[in-house]
Amino acid sequence: MKILVTGAAGFIGFHLARRLIELGHNVIGLDNINDYYDVELKYARLEQLGISRKSAENFLLPAQSSTAPNNFSFVRMHLEDRESLPLLFNKEKFDVVCNLAAQAGVRYSLENPTAYIDSNIVGFLNLLECCRNTGVAHLVYASSSSVYGSNKEVPFSIQDNVDRPISLYAATKKSNELMAHTYSHLYGFATTGLRFFTVYGPWGRPDMALFLFTDAIVKNQPIKVFNYGKMERDFTYVDDIITGVVKVTEEDISGRKAENNSYKLYNIGNNKSVNLLDFIREIEHSLKKEAIKEMMPIQPGDVEKTWANVDDLVTDYGYQPTTQIKDGVKAFVSWYRDFYNI
Repeated sequence: MKILVTGAAGFIGFHLARRLIELGHNVIGLDNINDYYDVELKYARLEQLGISRKSAENFLLPAQSSTAPNNFSFVRMHLEDRESLPLLFNKEKFDVVCNLAAQAGVRYSLENPTAYIDSNIVGFLNLLECCRNTGVAHLVYASSSSVYGSNKEVPFSIQDNVDRPISLYAATKKSNELMAHTYSHLYGFATTGLRFFTVYGPWGRPDMALFLFTDAIVKNQPIKVFNYGKMERDFTYVDDIITGVVKVTEEDISGRKAENNSYKLYNIGNNKSVNLLDFIREIEHSLKKEAIKEMMPIQPGDVEKTWANVDDLVTDYGYQPTTQIKDGVKAFVSWYRDFYNI
């Protein structure tokens, strides 16, 4: 298939693009390479896909390289670009779109709310319009476990009420689900939303706990342990996540169209909640070094516990995460040491 992967220089988007390329699909990656975190990491991910920094720096010009697989190219573009994105869709005629692009981060949404509206709302609407106007058969898009807000019922179920998000980031992700439902209903093309639960692993984002903790411990700096360590997360290894996303992406959607079942929504996680202090202990074990812990109150927009009920994804796609926390953390630490020459 010809597949557009947005957010291809990001953590999950990079891993997804790489897997789809390996499977032989014709993949075009898109990313605006913003400076929310270190752009050097984003360019390094693209280099893993064969795209040089120089060729990826210019906006709107498709980048290819002799070192890239012949079934992959990259374009730097903003999702909210209402002129350029339709031109790309009309030229390429994608079969499937995997939207992993978004302004990420719960806490950053308190500082820069307009970035979330531009990318996650305006950009997503532009993407939906391009899909329906060019006959895209299936849009797979990233939602988030943050939509559950302060939900106390665990594990979190798709059937739970998510009408009260506690961060703007969560509100934009819930909005994406509503917008996708509307477009599936009005125009009949399939949309599948995936609520990601705390994805971690090699090439991860520097603003997420595993990266922050590892970096601080290596540098003999204290780590901030929020809610005094009384936090639990459904940590899910990136390879398990990608296996699930690929199963959804490669789905034959003819049956869904016949059943008039164009809109679907799933949790995608490890189906297990891990205490934050236990997670930190695994990092300490992998680094063979103890963390200096600075115990702090919970941050605005944070939730105490996440835990995914993934029964629907298991039933419909045979999704089955297999990576243990100790193995996933070890793989990240190994990558971190290699990437930063430590």
